[in-house]
This record gives sequence, structure tokens and C-alpha cells, in this order.
Amino acid sequence: MKSQKLISKALALNATDLHVIPKVKSSTIQARVDHRLYTLEEIPLNQSTRLISHFKFLAGMDIGEKRKPQNGSIHHYLPTQGNIHLRLSTLPSAYNEALAIRILPQSMMNPYEQLSIFPKSLDQIGQLLKRSQGLLLFVGPTGSGKTTLLYSLLQHAQRQSKRQIITLEDPIEKRMDHFLQIEINEPAGVTYLDGFKSILRHDPDVIMIGEIRDEATAHLAIRAALTGHLVLSTLHAKDTTGCLYRLLEFGLKFEDLKQTLLGVVSQQLCELVCPYCGTECTIPCLVRRTNRRMGIYEVLVGETLGEVMEEVQLKKDHKANFPKLNDYIVRAEAMGFITTQPSSDRIGWNYGEA
Repeated sequence: MKSQKLISKALALNATDLHVIPKVKSSTIQARVDHRLYTLEEIPLNQSTRLISHFKFLAGMDIGEKRKPQNGSIHHYLPTQGNIHLRLSTLPSAYNEALAIRILPQSMMNPYEQLSIFPKSLDQIGQLLKRSQGLLLFVGPTGSGKTTLLYSLLQHAQRQSKRQIITLEDPIEKRMDHFLQIEINEPAGVTYLDGFKSILRHDPDVIMIGEIRDEATAHLAIRAALTGHLVLSTLHAKDTTGCLYRLLEFGLKFEDLKQTLLGVVSQQLCELVCPYCGTECTIPCLVRRTNRRMGIYEVLVGETLGEVMEEVQLKKDHKANFPKLNDYIVRAEAMGFITTQPSSDRIGWNYGEA
């Protein structure tokens, strides 16, 4: 299977990832669609070796090195899809190298007003974007749509208020024409700290830090918010309350958080019930549907945020009352938008059967 044909098939499915998994005499090519793996094809081992070598060559990786994991990226252009950014990762296994490809279309960008099942929660976030300074955090597991929401919000902020927006990302997932994007490159000496010092000289109104991963990055975000900028960033946490605990674990002072933190948004992507097939959407229908998942958002802002922060600081039982993710999920299921019932396993589906 040629590399361009493989990417085209994945894009036709709106897949987020491709996997080449080696076995004894063959390799399985799978695509991840809406958190499920679908088998595209089974190819001979020697063919998969050539395929992986070709991808490694395009990504500027060492073709001869198969004993160590490697990372790389490719900027790909397809006439029908436009620019596509691919992030590659190889991993040595018992039989041969395994390859994982994250697919990041550059042209697809949904308006933030269309991302949620319940628009009211997004209206709260939109109001926070009008603030001139402070820290706004988005939390959730990998694949919950944090980056998509961030880009949509930044695009909205730039379009509505014509503000100077600069991002610090590692790596840049979507290349945008509307604001400045800086990619962290530690081997070249471009760290979060160096990038932060440089962007302050460009008079930004809004700063987006791709992810708060450690204590140093957390202090940078607080510092930027204290110096009069609106700062948006992401963090891995279970929910909004868990985010506050993590921030304190990073050594941030409670008084600094009280002065800067505007809100915390926890999110989850939910698969919508198919209007034609119900809970068991057929593969041909799944491929053709353009709106298959939407987000549910738990927003912690205002006086409620202050109450929860005090409970976290004093280690009290959480009594602050505000809508949680589970509350929204129950409501969405009752209204027929989603279902929490497990769907059938489609991992063995073959692309050629559709």
C-alpha cells in the first residue's frame, strides 16, 4: 500500500491515527476512528518494512536505526484535502518496527459555538475571552478535544477583537494564519522560558502555552498572567477540582492562583447517536457523517471557583454546587443525543468490505 493512498484512506474515514503493527509474517494496518481501531489491511512483513522506511525517509528520520524509538513529522499536501501534518513515532518490537502516525488536518476548524452539545457552557468561556488578563485552563485526558477548542477560541478572539495572539507549542499541531506560533525546540535552545522572554517583546494581548507539563511551565503561565496578559493553556487532570490540586503540587502559591485564575474547563468528547442507525451506526454511514462527536464541558468560574479553591486549600469536603461532567452526560443521554451503553466491537472490520 503506497503511503499517499494509505493517508487518503485514513482521511476518508476521518481517522485521527494510523498504526502499523508487525506480526510474525505480516503486519496489520489499523486506523483509529472515534476512539476505535479499524483494520484497513493485512500486508506482508517485507512490504510493511518498506512502507515504514518510506515514511521515515519523508520525516527525516534515520532509516538504518531500528533498535531505538524515533520521532518525526511530515507536512503533506493532498489535492482533495489540502495541507496535512503527520506526527510519526516508531517503536522496536519483537518482530519489526511498529509505526504510529497522528493525522492533523490543517484546513479543518470548527467554530467554537458548534463544539458543544450545550452551548451555554461555551458562552461562559466566550465571556472569559473578553478579559484583558488572567489564566484560563482546559483540562481533560488525551483526545478529549482540548487543542481543538483552544484553536477555535483563539481564532474567535482574533476575529472579534483583533488582538495580538502568540502561542508557544510543543509541537505546533495546526498552523494558523491569524496569529503567531512558536514551536519549542529544546535541542536548538528554544525552550518555554526562552520563548516566553522573546514573545513579551512582541506586545502580545493573548498568550497560549500548549501544555503545562511541569513546575517551570506552571510558573511561566502564572507570571504571564500577573504581567497583564490573558493566558490560555491545557493541563492533564481528571476534572476541574483535580486541576487545582495539580497546580498546588507544582508549587504555585495560593494567593497567585487567586489573583490570576479566571476559570477551569474540564471536557469530554461524546459520540452522538446516529439519526439514521441509532446506537449501532453502520460503517458506510459512519464514514459519511460529518458531525459524529461533540463536547461536554464542565466550567468552574466566578464565585464557585473561589469556593472550590478555598476548599482545596483548607482540604475540606467539596460542598460547592455547580454542574459537573456527569450531570451533563446524564442530561445529554436523557435528551437522546448520546448513549452510555457500550457499542459492539468493530476492531476486526476491514476497509475493503465497505
